[in-house]
Amino acid sequence: MSNQAPLLELKNIKKDFYGNQVLKDINLTMEPGEVVGLVGENGAGKSTLMKILFGMTEIRDTGGYGGDVILEGKKVSFNSPFDALEACIGMVHQEFSLIPGFTATENILLNREPQKKSVVSEVFGERLNTLDRKDMERRSVESIDKMGVRIDGDMVISDMPVGHKQFTEIARELSKEQLKLLILDEPTAVLTEQEAAALLDSIRAMSARGIAVIFITHRLQEILNVCGKVVVMRDGELVQNVPASQTNVTEITRWMVGRSVGNEALGQRQPPETDIVMSIRKLWVDMPGETVRNVNLDVRRGEILGIGGLAGQGKLGIPNGVMGLYPAGGKVTFDGKDIPLNAPRQCLDSQLAFVSEDRRGVGLLLDETLEWNIAFPAMQIQNKFLKPVLGGLVKWRDEKAISEVTRKYIQELQIKCTSSKQKAKQLSGGNQQKVCLAKAFALEPKFLFVSEPTRGIDVGAKALVLEALKKFNRENGITIVMISSELEELRQVCDRIAIVSGGVIAGILPASRSSEEFGALMVSSVV
Repeated sequence: MSNQAPLLELKNIKKDFYGNQVLKDINLTMEPGEVVGLVGENGAGKSTLMKILFGMTEIRDTGGYGGDVILEGKKVSFNSPFDALEACIGMVHQEFSLIPGFTATENILLNREPQKKSVVSEVFGERLNTLDRKDMERRSVESIDKMGVRIDGDMVISDMPVGHKQFTEIARELSKEQLKLLILDEPTAVLTEQEAAALLDSIRAMSARGIAVIFITHRLQEILNVCGKVVVMRDGELVQNVPASQTNVTEITRWMVGRSVGNEALGQRQPPETDIVMSIRKLWVDMPGETVRNVNLDVRRGEILGIGGLAGQGKLGIPNGVMGLYPAGGKVTFDGKDIPLNAPRQCLDSQLAFVSEDRRGVGLLLDETLEWNIAFPAMQIQNKFLKPVLGGLVKWRDEKAISEVTRKYIQELQIKCTSSKQKAKQLSGGNQQKVCLAKAFALEPKFLFVSEPTRGIDVGAKALVLEALKKFNRENGITIVMISSELEELRQVCDRIAIVSGGVIAGILPASRSSEEFGALMVSSVV
């Protein structure tokens, strides 16, 4: 066995985009069944390296790359992901690549569906074969079972909670029988703690079957729990490659960011004893994959209230329903006035704002500049960043003011970009998330819903975003309701935390209470 070639070797990999060097001399070796944790801040080059390995056309279209990718002793060069798939490499991307109108089973076996012959197809050719639905179901169930989770194979993707979509992506890769290497890019970012634990178990099972895994995540403890070695990237360079057993979260964080990032002590904030600024009564929301059936919740003026709970229990449905993105019923009052449901514009006119968990679908104008993304909502809703022309007959964009406000938030949130004119789609996921926050801040709302604000964000950017929310709350007195799958994150930032279970509020506790108490509320069955 000793003279057998490694499964994968990356040798002196280099890549630049339009003169900007994003990867410098990356060297990495992997053996069959090895689980490697790949970590680094947003913009460190992790996703670019994986795109090279998976043959993404974006790499080819921007001049290719330098260095060699060697698979089982043979140099390979993939021109498209189909080449990588043929070489038994699979990848689950950070942003979903599922067909919304298809079921989980149909997505899992897409382009690899088992077929049945018929008398007609025997005569006229295999194009008239029919799908073997029974075999599809069997193979779909097998691949889902490999993960140790429960997903309804017949559920349409557009109706699924976000965590189940993630598992469907992974099941699709596991259904490929010859899989040798699986790249998981932020697979647990949208999962609750329990779902993430199930995924880690499935990674261990893959490893035991000889499938190598490259696991990219910002949840560093998961890396230590499941990986054999940790590879750290910073500014396009591979700065550490160590056995996971010989390091810890603090050390990895320091390697990633080149500085120490300390977690603020929990429960330091005193919940403000202020009046009720928003009152929600008997709220129900018809949002696919979410259960919101009878939510009663009071939010105090000037506080940061957290909403947590397991996937699909209703935490994401609450802000989406209040802000009018999905059909809802019940009663919501804000500052003593009724807020009509199913009327997004009236919410915005009442100085409510919402940072959605779906940054690409709802949060951003991907083909527009950062300036346009950040300024446009305030321009449209509040007539900000406009100046009168022709004696006030016409209002025109105030380019100087737009540029100034964009630069202000680029600086404050440390958005990594080439300029304020860069397009939103060219930023890394974490930096896109910061643009969504900047857009909400520019509205200067009285009340802000922010949903999964640190999904897919590295530890350095996460601390920055959470600090920005606390600062926005503290300096402007803005009331914030923050929805997150990560309980520890809520405990770090919020005054009080409401836990949603089965579509109702199971309980509200001060953030300083123990994780166990919150966990008990999450699994409680409230009738």
